[in-house]
Amino acid sequence: MASIAVTVGAPTQATVGIVIVSHSSKVAEGAADMVRQMVGDSVRLGYAGGDPDGNLGTDVAKIMAAIDQAWSEAGVAILVDLGGAETNSEMAIEMLEADRRDRVVICNAPIVEGAVIAAAEASGGSSLDVVRRTAEELSVQ
Repeated sequence: MASIAVTVGAPTQATVGIVIVSHSSKVAEGAADMVRQMVGDSVRLGYAGGDPDGNLGTDVAKIMAAIDQAWSEAGVAILVDLGGAETNSEMAIEMLEADRRDRVVICNAPIVEGAVIAAAEASGGSSLDVVRRTAEELSVQ
């Protein structure tokens, strides 16, 4: 039984939403649970993991649903685990309506640590660019 996405609360002001995309539904759900427990319900949160059959992989439709769940006028930051998750996230972004497309970014950051720090930054009202940069500071150079 794999969940596609979850909304964690409804923030009172527009804060950047966070999406976690993993090849494993359990990893995506677990990372989302960590974000929820550490940051609370101050940011919108979505996650997508696994292929349509519940196996390892990613699915563009699940990613689009997670973006919808996390959608905020302030934008959405996506954290991915592997190259295929990034590729499918890029395809999902391209399939968004033009007015949303420019407000969704993929962060080059570790999925768990990046999601937690991005959500913490977003909860403080930071812009999409600041949320992305803060998460990416965790990347190995």
